[in-house]
Amino acid sequence: MFLAVLLSDSHLATGYRHFIAVATLGSVRAASRQLNVAASAISRQIGLLEAQLGIALFERHTRSLALTEAGVELLRGLQAANQSHEGTLDLLARLKGITRGRVNVAVVESLSISFLPDLLIAFSRKFPGVQAAVTVAGSDTVTELVRERVADVGVTFNPSALDGLTVEFERSIALGATMARAHPLAKAKSLTLAQCLEYPVAWPARELSIRLILDRALGARTLRQDRLFECNSLRLMAALARDGGCIAFQTLFGIERDVAERSLVFIPLSDRKLMPSRVTLVHRPGLDRKTAAGAFLELAKQRLPRIFDVRK
Repeated sequence: MFLAVLLSDSHLATGYRHFIAVATLGSVRAASRQLNVAASAISRQIGLLEAQLGIALFERHTRSLALTEAGVELLRGLQAANQSHEGTLDLLARLKGITRGRVNVAVVESLSISFLPDLLIAFSRKFPGVQAAVTVAGSDTVTELVRERVADVGVTFNPSALDGLTVEFERSIALGATMARAHPLAKAKSLTLAQCLEYPVAWPARELSIRLILDRALGARTLRQDRLFECNSLRLMAALARDGGCIAFQTLFGIERDVAERSLVFIPLSDRKLMPSRVTLVHRPGLDRKTAAGAFLELAKQRLPRIFDVRK
């Protein structure tokens, strides 16, 4: 949870660096000699670290230090994080030589609105000579484009099949009901599908991945056709919810600005049978990490987790 903020350039933050030295060398004095830092300063940093984390990292004996269970786990995590970070820096250093090329990206609609624009801008700044070609498509079409090597990298929701693909990143995010602030249900803390279906709804078409999730949660219940818009566009569904007085169902991806500007309200759905939506970053097997496509994949892998942190 906190490891992401421990890295500054290629080094761990001071307190954690001192902790690693003491933990691996076995004493503050040995760490002091190696780091060329006063032993009192190292002891103070470790004391501050323990206070910040709220747990003891060392068992202190008269002439020795021993890691507690928490200390062992922290050391393992920090070493792994540092190795991963250094490896990423080495990779990016090699990729700096890329001056031209092309990367083909396939992405679902909601992520083309919220995640992809910032990623493309960051990528173009790092590699101004590389062309990025983007195809916006349905969930399974995204994976099919990558599988057929039409696209190098794909970002999709709830793919029905991942055979022939390499998964680089995957995480779940909850579905919710979206509606205008004036809607009668807009002040609810959470809602069930049954409550929502008492009102007109914008229902996703079958080619949208969330349709299967909603259908499974719906079970044997049927939708009133006189209260139903069926759409194959999440943007249209959001617009209908914002301007047409109905309820739409989706994740927060793609409607962040509407929610921030309070033109839409997002309310979590509480149905036990409702599965979360799954964001998946895939690429074709054998993709060379030293190519333009490899550079794009690495940057996407770094930046994709951040959008989940913002939404917590």
